[in-house]
Formats: sequence, structure tokens, C-alpha cells
Amino acid sequence: MSESQTTQEPVRYVVADGVATIALDQPETRNALSDELLDALIAAFERARDDEEVRVVVLTSTHEKVFSAGGNLAGFAEQLPLVHKYRSIDRFPRLFRLILDLRKPTICRANGHVLAGALGLALACDLIVAHEDVQFGTPEINVGVFPFMIMALIFRNVGRKKATELLLLGERVSAAEAERIGIVNRVVPASELDAAVDAWATKLAASSPLLMGLGKDAISRSMDQGLDDALDFLRGQLALAFSTEDIQEGVRAFFEKRDPEWRGR
Repeated sequence: MSESQTTQEPVRYVVADGVATIALDQPETRNALSDELLDALIAAFERARDDEEVRVVVLTSTHEKVFSAGGNLAGFAEQLPLVHKYRSIDRFPRLFRLILDLRKPTICRANGHVLAGALGLALACDLIVAHEDVQFGTPEINVGVFPFMIMALIFRNVGRKKATELLLLGERVSAAEAERIGIVNRVVPASELDAAVDAWATKLAASSPLLMGLGKDAISRSMDQGLDDALDFLRGQLALAFSTEDIQEGVRAFFEKRDPEWRGR
């Protein structure tokens, strides 16, 4: 695989060995989710989506202690016509939907505190790996706001009572507690974070991109369907998978005890 790098504020974008790393890079604002940063994230994920070399996306931060402090509070209080604010906050659902519908697996590398709107950003990713000193939370209520935009993602990952506790009390939880209640997949010591993320990214990148795309689409579309509708849809997806050359290659490689050579068809 080729390696390329583009460094431009407020997001860094690097591709190496099939893995695109998107890093929030406005440490002076603790990566507050301004319109500028959200636009840059949307552009970065669209770039990863459209690049055939990219098989996995890792989302992280260049800040030493904070992944992102969440929404831009200064923007919340800005005196603008309501219609402008309404249009501006459209960036959040667009970005969440883009990540959720990305036909490539995504890992959030939580190397710092994940707060407020950034929790929605992390939860939109398929997997979250955090080091043990990271905290998660929705502190919006403490400054007279409410985490409206990320509620849908929280309730799709966390049980109702714990989700409501997070939303109403605005308290932070440790990485270990976040793992226990379903926010985080894996917690490791800070010294092991890179190795843990790299191991998962490498494993994901080695899978058939065609079947991974079909699988991710099935997860997204069946998650909120009724049982009968979901089973009917998934039966069709399995039949579609049976028609691909990659599934035949995967089975042959298994019996021949070799690595598969994915053709993407």
C-alpha cells in the first residue's frame, strides 16, 4: 500500500497500509466542535469513503489529554438569526450519518477525554478503544445546555437508566465504567493504546472490503428494524454475499490453509 499525508488545520489526514487516520488537530480549543472543525471532519470522512486504498478509518486527536471537549460553546451563545443556527447544527447529523453509513469499519482511538458532542462522534464509530485515564461524559446540563444531538446515539449504545443518568446529571465516568455500560469496547493502559488500535485496524484491513461493506450496511439498516423485517432483509443480504467471488475465495483459502486474495467482487 502507498503512504500519503496531508497536514492541514483543523484535521490531520494520513493513509498508510489501508488505514486512514483522521486526527482532530485544534489543541488550542481542546478540539471544540466548531463549524470549521465539523466541515473538515466531513471532508476527511468523505475522502476516506471515496479512496479505494482505505479499508479502515481511525479517528483520534493530537491533544495530549482531550479527544474533544465537545460543542463550541461560544457558537452556542452567538447572536445569530435562528435559521442560521438551525442550518449550522445540521453538520452534526450529517457527520454522524456519514460515519454510521461508511462502508468501511471505523475505530475511535480515545487518547483523551471524550466530552459532550464528542461522545456522539465517538459512538458513531464502530469500535472505541480508550486508555484507562480517559473520561467520558455529557456535561452540557452544567452550562445550561442539553445534549440533544447525541441522545439518539447514546440510547443506541447504553441502557435507558444509565443513559438518562449521563444526560441528566452531567457527570463524567471513567473509561472502565464506560466499558461496563457499553460505551467503550476495550480499555488498555496508555502505553498499550497504539498497539491495541493497530492490532484491530490491521485485522479489519485484512478482511474482504466487499463483505465488510455489505456487513456494515446490514448492521446500520437492520439495527432499528422490527424482527421480521430485519430477518427478511438479512436473508437477502446473505444470499447476495453467496453470489460474490470473495466468499468463494475466502472458503477456498480456509481449506487450503493460506491467506485469501480478495478481488472485491
